[in-house]
Amino acid sequence: MNKDDTLLHQKRKASWFLSIIPGIGQIANQQISKGILFLVITSLFAVELCVFGIEALTGLVTLGSVPGEDHSLFMLIEGTLQLILTLIFLMFYIFSVYDFRHTAAMKAAGLKVNTAAKDIIRHAGDKGFPYLFTLPAYLMMVFVIIFPVLVTLFVALTNYDFYHIPPNSLIDWVGFKNFLNIFFVGSYQETFVNVLGWTMIWTICATTLQIILGIVTALFVNQDFIKGRRIFRMIFLFPWAVPAFITIMSFSNIFNDSIGAMNTQVIPLINHLPFVELPAIAWKTDAFWTKTALIMIQTWLGFPYIYVMVTGVLQSIPGELYEAAKIDGASFMQRFRNITLPMILFATAPVMITQYTFNFNNFSIIYLFNEGGPGSAGAGAGSTDILISWIYKLTTGTSPQYAVAAAVTLLISFVVIGISLIAFKKSNAFGNEEVM
Repeated sequence: MNKDDTLLHQKRKASWFLSIIPGIGQIANQQISKGILFLVITSLFAVELCVFGIEALTGLVTLGSVPGEDHSLFMLIEGTLQLILTLIFLMFYIFSVYDFRHTAAMKAAGLKVNTAAKDIIRHAGDKGFPYLFTLPAYLMMVFVIIFPVLVTLFVALTNYDFYHIPPNSLIDWVGFKNFLNIFFVGSYQETFVNVLGWTMIWTICATTLQIILGIVTALFVNQDFIKGRRIFRMIFLFPWAVPAFITIMSFSNIFNDSIGAMNTQVIPLINHLPFVELPAIAWKTDAFWTKTALIMIQTWLGFPYIYVMVTGVLQSIPGELYEAAKIDGASFMQRFRNITLPMILFATAPVMITQYTFNFNNFSIIYLFNEGGPGSAGAGAGSTDILISWIYKLTTGTSPQYAVAAAVTLLISFVVIGISLIAFKKSNAFGNEEVM
């Protein structure tokens, strides 16, 4: 090895050594201000790690050792937060190493390197503006979305339940036991299958009906031969104008088995028709009729939103398209199938998809109407509970099962996110494809 090769090898070893501590390498590259900033960030993290971090990470692993003194849940939350901070610093560390190597390579190649603080700031503003501009949003996403999701995931991997409530008792790691219980243990498995099945039926039926009714009412109001269209437009907005909470509570009284208007007034009125003899219906004590009532109520509550959206789309479709179709001999259904419906779906597909995801987690109507009853589906769930209301009961019942509830929450997230991503990907509205 000649002298030049030896010198180059020594420089490479020195560069590896200098890049170990963020900031030292930048100072060696004569970027003093950047190096000081990186050193300050590293020093702050090192102090935080020594004062709080090591203890927090240790607590995340052990979840405490002394019942009555160690609060396992707080230790889990603090440890999760410290884990996120450590991962963020690790990303910063990788960036620091890359920055040092990249700058050193530029200097070795004889390229200009910004060393003055003013030049570095100007360069960061030019090249790094998109990253700096979106950095607050990413940080917000980390602490508002990723942090709660990680805590939920970790809780799902513990035995956090009625028998293990901190600080009187310690929480222990149990791995995927809660997920296995949901899928393979008798009581939880049967309940999960039943509740998931009803949740899917509820989501598909209620959402599809409200979408169909919203489109039909919008088409009806926007026909030229309809007189008094302004009045109809106001009437169709009434369900949307009244707060859903009040509407649901009102329907809960209307569908009361004994004194509700459906059994005491509506059904007797229908029975005045010839050859009609309907008995009183157990709207709130029979699971089938309770589910039917819930779907009808959600259709009533949800269709005005679709109606308003579709009305806007219909009014934006050029009339020349319909005139040309009429000249070509197209019927009403042909015009609807080939012009109106594609336009509606193209403009509203993302919102239609979110309607399904909203109803999948529509807690308020399920709980306010009949609290998930009547009857029981096992494991704390009622016969009309959907997954989200079952989770509520798992965490607020007399024997709360927080870990199982966290596991079900994660399963819901996987289902909703997976289906939504597939639906959005298939949507032409996101692909900017041609409609016609």
